Amino acid sequence: MRILIYGAGVLGSYLAHVLVRGDNDVTMLARGQRVDELQKDGLVIRHYFQLHTTVDKVSVIRELRPEDEYDLIFVVMKYSDFQTVLPVLAANSSRHVVITGNNASPAEMLDYLQENSLVEKKVAFAFQNSGGWREEGRMICVRGPKVQMSIGGLGEELIWRSVIDQAFVNTNYKLTYYEDMEVWLKSHMMLILPMNFISPASNGNLRQAAGNKKLLNQVIDAIDEGHQVLEALGYTVMPASQPKLVREKRKMFYIGLKLVIAAPFGKILLSDRAVSADEMNALHHVFHELKQRANIPTPNWDQLANHGPSVFKLT
Repeated sequence: MRILIYGAGVLGSYLAHVLVRGDNDVTMLARGQRVDELQKDGLVIRHYFQLHTTVDKVSVIRELRPEDEYDLIFVVMKYSDFQTVLPVLAANSSRHVVITGNNASPAEMLDYLQENSLVEKKVAFAFQNSGGWREEGRMICVRGPKVQMSIGGLGEELIWRSVIDQAFVNTNYKLTYYEDMEVWLKSHMMLILPMNFISPASNGNLRQAAGNKKLLNQVIDAIDEGHQVLEALGYTVMPASQPKLVREKRKMFYIGLKLVIAAPFGKILLSDRAVSADEMNALHHVFHELKQRANIPTPNWDQLANHGPSVFKLT
C-alpha cells in the first residue's frame, strides 16, 4: 500500500517503522531539520527497552499537495497542532485518513473534513500506545513488545476497516477497534491529564512522588472527578473497567499508580522530555469547557492544576 505518515515525531516515526517493515510504500511528511535527517540517515529509532536501533529508508516530503494521492494517510501529531493540518487534508485527493493521537474534539474535525473536502473522506480516529522523545538524528521509542492502536469511528462501525487492516497484515502490531472513539479519547484524557500533573506537583522528583500518599490519592480523586464530568454530560466512560478500577478497586489502582511512577518507564513517560506542555495545555482547556458544561465541582483536579504552568490556572 502507498501510505503517508503526516508527522515525523516520536509516534509517527515508530508507526512509519512498523509499516515499512510490513512491506508498505511509506512516505513521511516532515519539516525543517527533520527532513534533512531522514534523507541523509534514514529513519533512525532507538528502541529503549529492546536495546537495539533500527534504520529504515523512507521517502520524505515537505508538504502535501492536493494532487498527491495515497491509499491511506495517518496524521500523527500533537492535539495542539491538528487544526493547522485539516485544511491541507481537505484539499488533498486521498480518501482514507486516520487522525492519531490525543484528541479532545474528533467530532469537530470530522465535520470540518466532511464539509470542506473536495472528495468524500473516510475518517477514523486512533491512539497509539507508545511514547518517547527526540534526540539529535534519532527518535527514542519507549514501548512494550507489541504496540497497540485503539482505533475506530464516531458512533459507528468502520465499514472501510479492511483498508486499515491491509496496511498491518505483515506487522507485529495490534489493532483494537471501537465504535465510538470520541468517548474513548475523552475517557483517556481524564486518565492522563491528572497523571501528568504529578511531575510539576513534585518539582520533577518522581521518586519522591511515588512515596507521597496524599498526592497519589489526590490524583486518583481527580481522575474520578474527570469521569464524573463525562458522566454528567451523558458519556459512558470507556473502557468500563477504567471508572470501576478507580471507584471499586481503589487500593489496587493506588498500588499500580505507585509502581508506574517508581518504575523507569514511568519516570520516562511522565518526564518533561516525553510530555508536550502545549498539548497538555490544549487538552486542559477542553476539560475546563466540559467542566463548565457539566456544572460540577472538581476540587482535586483544580488543586493539581495549580502546580502546572500559569496557563493551566483557569477560573
